[in-house]
Amino acid sequence: MTDASLPQFKGPQRVFSGMQPTNGLHLGNYLGALVKFVALQQRFEACLYCVVDQHAITVDHDPKQLAANSRDVAAAYLAAGVDPKRSIIFVQSAVREHTELAWVFNCVARMGWVERMTQFKDKAGKHEERMSVGLFDYPVLMAADILLYKATHVPVGDDQKQHLELSRDIAQKFNNDFGVGNFFPLPEPLIQGPGARIMSLRDAAKKMSKSDPSDMSRINMDDDADTIVQKIKKATTDPNPLPETAEGLKGRPEVENLVGIYAATSGRSVDQVLAEFGGKGFGLFKPALAELLAAKLAPIAAEMRRYNGDPAALDAILKDGAERAGAIAAPVMAEVRDLVGFWRA
Repeated sequence: MTDASLPQFKGPQRVFSGMQPTNGLHLGNYLGALVKFVALQQRFEACLYCVVDQHAITVDHDPKQLAANSRDVAAAYLAAGVDPKRSIIFVQSAVREHTELAWVFNCVARMGWVERMTQFKDKAGKHEERMSVGLFDYPVLMAADILLYKATHVPVGDDQKQHLELSRDIAQKFNNDFGVGNFFPLPEPLIQGPGARIMSLRDAAKKMSKSDPSDMSRINMDDDADTIVQKIKKATTDPNPLPETAEGLKGRPEVENLVGIYAATSGRSVDQVLAEFGGKGFGLFKPALAELLAAKLAPIAAEMRRYNGDPAALDAILKDGAERAGAIAAPVMAEVRDLVGFWRA
């Protein structure tokens, strides 16, 4: 929440979010983020949706594939309904102020703050010393991504809330250090609702992930209907029928996940889904879920193929987006240079 004792930010209300161009996007990305991206266009003065390719190189990647992956994420934004006239769609590396501001923030943030970020520990496991400095430091770059545009709101899931808190801490310390009370806003989280946490189809203890080695663990945004049917058919469940109330989902994470997917995809509540399917078996529920997913994703997959089939048109949208993003970023970074005291001719 905003601290009422701090100077309040007077600038425009802006949303910033982004996705990494690694592997392909899946149902969790669609329900947990893209659906929200589209809805937020109607609520805010400006939304910036970035393809964060500089975050993608914090781990091993294929340089020959990175640009194509960036186009693919942009195509997914567009296919899901993000309007490039209402929102700004661009690739992070096309706006160089991101990394320049990140360096300034590296000198504002404290080591203890970054060391407390749990996601690095989760990703590195027992191999921290072999991880890149970029992977350790990427929450600071994330803060720069957000604050470069003075974004006031950021849609986040549970796994990113800690990073947003770091962004707020950096913004507040910068403002205090340089005596500029509300130069940077303290961005507020937009907590994602139903569908924000879609779990693996094979192990409901894990989030649905692009990095899972099993393709059967996820529904990819470009899966065809037959593939979706097979993946849902083989999704892990238990032998009991669906419960008739949400209370009955406790202790049944795989069932809760599938019911949650149905609810988020159909725009219904969990209670409404269970009112229809409660007491029935998965022989009835799974085909209904697969049919629903295929109907929802098929037109999006077709639009993604259309955009990817015309890379020149896609690049034109990204170039325009980078120019519009740069027009916001450049004066902010120029003022930061002056505040920090850098030499200027």
